[in-house]
Amino acid sequence: MIPWGGFASAAEDSLSRTAEGLSVYIGIIPAEIVRGHLPGHPEKTMHGGAPRSGRASHLVAAIFDAASGARVSDATVTAQISGLGLSGTRKTLDAMEIANTVSYGGFFDLPGRDLYTVKLTIQRPGQPKPASLEFKYDRRR
Repeated sequence: MIPWGGFASAAEDSLSRTAEGLSVYIGIIPAEIVRGHLPGHPEKTMHGGAPRSGRASHLVAAIFDAASGARVSDATVTAQISGLGLSGTRKTLDAMEIANTVSYGGFFDLPGRDLYTVKLTIQRPGQPKPASLEFKYDRRR
């Protein structure tokens, strides 16, 4: 279970996928949560600090080897988030260590109520082909 399950839970089918031997779980939380950490907290400055935009959200991806269940910590992860009919924003996610585990994350501007498509490309050293996964994040509610 991902610790921020109150906002975007792996139990929702659209936020977990398996492809190319990887199981991936994503979560998207408002950037205000990251901005709310006290000074000195390591998450306060991750990815250069949370944007001040009220539309900013933090994407987090937890990646596991599907066969063994081991956490993947050696990948290069690129994410593209786009609303319906839009090209969206593409970024390389930063590796983040939280509670002695590695996840990948970054801030994205999600301008409004929309059905967003999150595309992840995950390249591991020694693997000839990256894994490509697509998720839906419904923010129309």
